[in-house]
Amino acid sequence: MKHRYLLLFASVLLALPLNAQRTKGRDALWATQLQQYVDSNGKVNYAAWKKKSKLLDDYIQVLQEQPPHDQWSKAEHLAYWINAYNALTVQLILKYYPLNSIQDIRKPWEQIVFRVKEQNYTLNAIEHQVLRKMDEPRIHFAINCASASCPKLAQKPYTAINLEAELQAATQAFLCDPEKNILTAEKVQLSKIFLWFAEDFGSKKERLEWLSKQTGLELTQARVRYLKYDWSLND
Repeated sequence: MKHRYLLLFASVLLALPLNAQRTKGRDALWATQLQQYVDSNGKVNYAAWKKKSKLLDDYIQVLQEQPPHDQWSKAEHLAYWINAYNALTVQLILKYYPLNSIQDIRKPWEQIVFRVKEQNYTLNAIEHQVLRKMDEPRIHFAINCASASCPKLAQKPYTAINLEAELQAATQAFLCDPEKNILTAEKVQLSKIFLWFAEDFGSKKERLEWLSKQTGLELTQARVRYLKYDWSLND
C-alpha cells in the first residue's frame, strides 16, 4: 500500500511541470544560441551566428516537428509563436547576411519561412494571422524585426509558465528605452509601433490610458508624436 501511494505521488509530481519540461526541452537549442549571440542590449552577433547557423536550422526543425496543439493554453501558443517568429527572423537575416537592414531583402515579411501542420507561413502571417489574433498587444514588444528601433531580442526563450512576467518585462524595457520612446508628463514621443498597430492598443485615448497605467505617468492629455524608425540592423 505504501509503495502504491509513493508511485501515485511520484506520478503527480512528474505531471505538474510537464508543460514546462516539454517547452524547456523544445527550446533548449534556442536558449543556448540566444545566450551565445545576443548581448544584454539586444545586439546580435550575426557574423558569428552565421558560422553556426545549422544549430538554428535544427531548432526550427524541432518547432516544425512539435507543432502547437488545440488543447494548449493561450500562454503556450503565444510562447511557441513568439519564439518561432524571432528564430525565423534571425534565420532570414543569416540567409542574406552580410547586409545593412532587413529591408535590403526583397519582401522579407512575405517570404515563406515556416511550414507546420501542412501550412506555410510568412513572418507577416505569423504576426498578423496568428499572434495578433490572440488579443495580447504586448507581443509587439516581444517579437523582433532585426532592426535598431525594434524591441530588443531577448536573451532567453519565452516560456508559457513565466509568460506574463516575461511580456511585462519586455514591455517595460521597451517603454523605458529613450531611443524607442520618450515619455514624460510634458512630452510623449512614441515608437511607430504604436501607430502601425494602433488598433491593438485602442483609440488614442485608450492608448494614452494604457501608457499611463504602464508607466505611472499622467499622459492622458498629452499630445502624441512619433519617432523616426531606424531600420538599420541590430548588430
